Amino acid sequence: MKKAEIKIGNRWVGDGHPVFVIAEIGINHNGSLDIARKLIEGAKAAGCDAVKFQKRTPEVCVPKDQRDILRDTPWGRMTYMDYRYKVEFGLEDYAEIDRISRKNNILWFASCWDEESVEFMEQFDTPLYKSASASLTDHDLLKKKKATGKPLMISTGMSTHQEITDAIDCLGLDNLLIAHATSTYPCPPEELNLRMIHTLKNLYPSVPIGYSGHETGLAPTWAAVALGATFVERHITLDRAMWGSDQAASVEPAGFARLVSNIRDIEASLGDGIKQVYPSEMGQLNKLRRVKPGILNS
Repeated sequence: MKKAEIKIGNRWVGDGHPVFVIAEIGINHNGSLDIARKLIEGAKAAGCDAVKFQKRTPEVCVPKDQRDILRDTPWGRMTYMDYRYKVEFGLEDYAEIDRISRKNNILWFASCWDEESVEFMEQFDTPLYKSASASLTDHDLLKKKKATGKPLMISTGMSTHQEITDAIDCLGLDNLLIAHATSTYPCPPEELNLRMIHTLKNLYPSVPIGYSGHETGLAPTWAAVALGATFVERHITLDRAMWGSDQAASVEPAGFARLVSNIRDIEASLGDGIKQVYPSEMGQLNKLRRVKPGILNS
């Protein structure tokens, strides 16, 4: 059976490899390149392997009945369409993001919400694509990303088992990663359903399975790693009190450093499941065990 692993940039991701940690910047930059830079630098300092952005073409992605709805924003009251353009980075912005990421030696990529955004991102040498949970049933978009030949990570929030199956039938199993997720921001613990990681690993043993978390706190993400997640994704923010719908379910840089550090401890502690006596135990064995190995009670 094919091993569940995929090469992303210079990293192998999958069973038997270190957990691939993604800091999702998404739109938590609020349209500011300076905030984006600080988030990239914060993710790198925390030990993350990659940062992820979101790319949309607003006139394609925003429903017509939503475009003229007024909403309060940090820039004043404006239509939803104007707001979507306000937080959308363009070519020069992403060229700078590419430069900053390379300077910090951290991978970056994006979840594209429409076909035009995929074509836009093809201008950059990103190592993979992400398909957001909301796009799992958009098979044309899935095929567009698959056709680039790059690995594709799909997220399974807000989706039924049949919708997941249909998407995978559309894509095939090659060059695929699957992330368990629940699309509630923030997500209550009782709806995280982390045992789905085992379910997906059993259903798709040749595919790296991971976890995209939207909860507050860090413990469920650590539990996901202990349950076998080979990659994890959490939103990153400079301050959870900042304006934006994803901020409350995000992790600040100091929290991300704890997240990554403890993930590495969990990896080291899981072992191989084969019982052995470690050399470090021998002193205690010799001092405390009354009946030594090989000596039977008569």
